[in-house]
Amino acid sequence: MRLCDFRNEPYTDFSLSENAAKMRAALSAVRAEFGKEYDIRIGEGRYRTGALLQSLNPSKPSEIVGLHHKATAELAREAVAAADAYFPRWAATPVSERTAMLRRAAAILRRRKMEFDAWLVYEAGKTWPEAEADVSEAIDFCEYYALLAERMANPEPLVQLPGERDELRYIPLGAGVIIPPWNFPLAILTGMTTAALVSGNTVVIKPSSDTPTIAAKFAEVLEEAGFPPRAFTLLVGSGAEVGDVLVEHPRTRFISFTGSREVGLRINELAAKVVPGQIWIKRVIAEMGGKDAIIVDEEADLDAAVQGVLVSAYGYQGQKCSACSRAIVSEKVYAEFLDRLTEKVKQIRVGPADDPANFMGPVINERSMNSILGYIEIGRKEGRLVTGGERLPGEGYFLAPTIIEGVDRKARIFQEEIFGPVLAVTPARDFDHALELANDSEYGLTGAVYTRNRGKIEKAKDLFHVGNLYINRKCTGAMVGAHPFGGFNMSGTDSKAGGPDYLFWFVQGKSIGEKIS
Repeated sequence: MRLCDFRNEPYTDFSLSENAAKMRAALSAVRAEFGKEYDIRIGEGRYRTGALLQSLNPSKPSEIVGLHHKATAELAREAVAAADAYFPRWAATPVSERTAMLRRAAAILRRRKMEFDAWLVYEAGKTWPEAEADVSEAIDFCEYYALLAERMANPEPLVQLPGERDELRYIPLGAGVIIPPWNFPLAILTGMTTAALVSGNTVVIKPSSDTPTIAAKFAEVLEEAGFPPRAFTLLVGSGAEVGDVLVEHPRTRFISFTGSREVGLRINELAAKVVPGQIWIKRVIAEMGGKDAIIVDEEADLDAAVQGVLVSAYGYQGQKCSACSRAIVSEKVYAEFLDRLTEKVKQIRVGPADDPANFMGPVINERSMNSILGYIEIGRKEGRLVTGGERLPGEGYFLAPTIIEGVDRKARIFQEEIFGPVLAVTPARDFDHALELANDSEYGLTGAVYTRNRGKIEKAKDLFHVGNLYINRKCTGAMVGAHPFGGFNMSGTDSKAGGPDYLFWFVQGKSIGEKIS
């Protein structure tokens, strides 16, 4: 199969009564597993430290989703050593066997799709459609990276010098560390992990402390698919106690990270320090967030623009690195756009994620909720609060979708990543001014432009400095194979997950010239 023939996993239509019934059954089945204990996995060994991390349901924090034994620094060092020891054997496993395992993993995820949907609803606070998109993307990564691995095993031939046989091989790096985020706890975890494994590397996975149960369930998938238990390790623990040890270990060859700017820069700094016993420059693959803008031009379809901004800003409670947190609107249509958007935002239903009637669920935890509320208070001083701005009733971490307008380009809520349902809206004099405002950021992840003007579209393609640019559509929802994902500047290393060159981050080239006459 050619890469261009790849097809994304279709989403389940929950408007169909039979699908809705299956989802409710999955929610009930998963709920029956609440409070289960999960061991640390190092190779074939299982460990219990007695120190337990509680994973909570953000829609109802009194509910414990899972209890996870926390790793120690000693176990973290053991995990890297074990991954390093098994690496030569796994690297020697034929690509055809590794890709077969990856396709089996895709099939297992497809079979268990609604079960994983349910875990995402309860542990990550995702609504049904958001959970479904997460699992579908995980399946896509498995299928797509299997194709990439097969292509990489048979690279394009080199120029052949007279009397020589010249070739370029790609070989795996070694033992690596996978640090996924909580906001796409299955999709991004799956993509980062499978890319490393199918390329012939062994991995130590340290999931987010907010979503470790989903990671534990994914480990079950890998084992069922045939991946050797010694090829991957699962450790739950804090960044300070476990994460730093994993990054600094001399046998760690690479670190694949998705998360905040602050943590990503710390990882990059730690990885750059050579420690005794280290014989390589560690590779860091990082996606670190964004402050994404949507430009609404006076020549835009305003209905489409309003809907695109709404979904981009408030889908999954704004907890996406690709979420729209800045709307930059032509002053000629500013008032009309703001009125239309405000009307729709006020209609958004917020509540427990397991209720399909809710468009927004909870934010991930109390710390995040308080941080977002703090930014809202800052925003009240930097602009005009149009709607929202408060915590909503209920046990969960529910926040009202918020709009703050008339925000200056140097305001904190215009410059700093909030990671919540807060949108800053500001007017632009013209299209050039809008681009200037959009690019006035240390980030460069996603952006979108709504306009019918072809000249402005072409200008945006040239001058809007982001890794993922969308025209007349929302700035979230990158699709594997179609929208290789990754950003510029402080958004990361622009590693382009789900794109044709992503696996090259997990290998190194070996050029061979053989004299034959």
